[in-house]
Amino acid sequence: MSGLTSRLRLALWGLVGVAAVAATLLFFVTRPAPDSGGIGGGSYALVDQRGNPVDQSMLVGQPSLLFFGYTHCPDVCPTTMGEMAGWFADLGDEAKTLKAFFVTVDPERDTPEILDGYVSWVSDRVTGVTGKPEEIAKMVKAWKVLGEKVPGQGSDYTMNHTASVFLVNAQGGFEGTIAYEEATPVALGKIRKLLGKSA
Repeated sequence: MSGLTSRLRLALWGLVGVAAVAATLLFFVTRPAPDSGGIGGGSYALVDQRGNPVDQSMLVGQPSLLFFGYTHCPDVCPTTMGEMAGWFADLGDEAKTLKAFFVTVDPERDTPEILDGYVSWVSDRVTGVTGKPEEIAKMVKAWKVLGEKVPGQGSDYTMNHTASVFLVNAQGGFEGTIAYEEATPVALGKIRKLLGKSA
């Protein structure tokens, strides 16, 4: 009887071991990609500041900085764009493959022409992106950012929006964020890490 019990126990432990191995394999096969971050992706048809069509493929092929804002923004956007200009200047040739995208959350006012004047002073690697409100909404949803209208006096309004800069790898995947007014050395370290992964 004891021999039968021992064999039964061994068989049961063997089944437990097989189940554990199977569960581990299932986890590694089905888990999300490490760079997905649960955001990004989606599809949308937009235009850049020169009126050229762009879509989700604009984020593929090189590491990128992605920022959602609007040209009438009183403080967060000009501050962030100024910081971005500083990052490009500080990195110099290190950032030769780095691109940046300024996606408006206010397509009603931000025409390609207005965006062109707004982003061109930062760097020739910053691309302004606008388009039909429903297409902008698709990208806003895909990246899980805030972009909502706040009524002002009369017909005036402002926009509440996410203030972080997204770090995007060369496959178009999420790699992290740079917080609003984050210390320059920390921001540069994050960008260098992104560039290293995309080398």
